[in-house]
Amino acid sequence: MNLENNWALDGSTKDQQSMTRDWQSYNNELIEGVIVKEVKNVIVHNGFLTEIFRTDWGLENVKIEQIFQRNLNPGVISGWHVHQFTIDRIFVNNGSIKIVLYDARENSSTYEKINEFIFGDLKPGLVVIPSGVYHGIKNVSSEKSSILNIVDFAYQYENPDHWRLPLDSPHIPYKF
Repeated sequence: MNLENNWALDGSTKDQQSMTRDWQSYNNELIEGVIVKEVKNVIVHNGFLTEIFRTDWGLENVKIEQIFQRNLNPGVISGWHVHQFTIDRIFVNNGSIKIVLYDARENSSTYEKINEFIFGDLKPGLVVIPSGVYHGIKNVSSEKSSILNIVDFAYQYENPDHWRLPLDSPHIPYKF
């Protein structure tokens, strides 16, 4: 039994602050080069509209060569991969997805830092992932979820800019 709190069982841990009073993320230092843009659904007379990407958001000045959709079944994880050149811009357009980033760039001020986000129907957002940052996604809803990926370099079939690690890699200190 915990002596300080006689009602707390051994092994109990206190939650840390995760958001501020105005519902902003608390103490979530972003990995260097990562940009997050939360957007709002706009209710219209026949449903709702959600902006996915606008150049005037000023997120970065990078071209767009390809947009593709990735669907994940409930509980599915698309695990650790990284690009040498390509910048990913991930937008969850259906369901609920956990996006996890790991900074593997030794010259980065946030080297070995992890960021974790959950976006979806209720909390739409765009995450810009620079090259050299490993990332994985997991469908955390009970139904199919989808992401849109807006990339600056189109997929090269003959020479993919994709590098992968297994989900249980000892090089990334995170378990889905």
